[in-house]
Amino acid sequence: MPKEYSEDFKRRVINRYEKGESILALSQELGVSQGTIYRWRREYCAVQTPDRVFTPKEISSLVQHVKKLEETLEVIRASGFISAVPLGDRLAFLEKLYRSDARYSIHTICEAMDVARGTFYNHIFRRADRTAKLEEDANLMLLIQQIFNDSGQRFGAGKIRVKLLEAGVHVSPKRISTLMRRLDLHSVRPDAKKQWLKIQSQAKKNILERNFVSERPNQFWVSDITCFKICGKYLYLCAILDLFSRRVVGYRVSENASTQLVTATFKSAFVEREKPKNLTFHSDRGKQYTSKAFTKLLRSSGVTQSFSASGSPHDNAVAESFFGTFKKEEAYRREYTSEKAFRKSVDDFIRFYNETRPHMTLNYKTPAEFEERYYANSREVL
Repeated sequence: MPKEYSEDFKRRVINRYEKGESILALSQELGVSQGTIYRWRREYCAVQTPDRVFTPKEISSLVQHVKKLEETLEVIRASGFISAVPLGDRLAFLEKLYRSDARYSIHTICEAMDVARGTFYNHIFRRADRTAKLEEDANLMLLIQQIFNDSGQRFGAGKIRVKLLEAGVHVSPKRISTLMRRLDLHSVRPDAKKQWLKIQSQAKKNILERNFVSERPNQFWVSDITCFKICGKYLYLCAILDLFSRRVVGYRVSENASTQLVTATFKSAFVEREKPKNLTFHSDRGKQYTSKAFTKLLRSSGVTQSFSASGSPHDNAVAESFFGTFKKEEAYRREYTSEKAFRKSVDDFIRFYNETRPHMTLNYKTPAEFEERYYANSREVL
């Protein structure tokens, strides 16, 4: 029967071994086989770490524990529950944890919630700068608008800068010009009369006047452009919706927010909808929509053009609402790894939006169902 040794005896033997005595000498002196002492060495030799000393047995236990935790994490991730939580909600939780509990590193909290560290850094460290810049721009725009109005809408960026300096506000003419373009402010120019007539002509063309009700398909279309940064590159989505059914009748993704983007989207939708008659096209006053090429295209297609008032996004609320829905229900819930993935996401969502998603203003019908019912009723009348 093998001899039993106490835990204390084993530890004293291994302690002597760690202090430099050989296993052969210990075996001969104590009458313990070398194989037994080797086994004790595997069990009791200490491992020094910066925090504490571990025995091999403790390390083995820790390895098993880590393995179990890794398997648990795999199960949680395989369930898809974490990725199903909107990215905005995960970022908000991570920000709260990051600011309130110093025990966890950014690496740990991001890995736990399946969020790229770059995305989290951007959320934490750049948002404050962007917010401050937006607030500063908003205050400057109020001052610029006031000075411009006080001048009888005569002053350009240079004269407005002088007035701002008199008020103790230091800002470059270039920045003032940029903010004036955002406000759609135009100072007196050599072609002032021509520009004034153009502005007056366009100002009279807000045909919708926030009355987002249509009696039939292809009576009013509304359109807008929005921007996304995907893998370090900006992509622009142009969408056209039929006001009657809220259906997306045309859309296109492009690397450039150009007139070509708008014209290509319209041409495709116009042909797809069989070149409807008596159509009104409504948009904001973006340069793509006010360009000569686009206005000429609409005119040649027999389409009446309507514009939102300057600085009035609510005049184009239906298009704005669609983009808000797309961002909330699709784009902000995804981590796009490529431009191709983003384009597929747009295709899938718009198909879902048109054919599957009920719309409250349509008595909870989908846009496709709402149009089908209209045409079915029209056939019955005939």
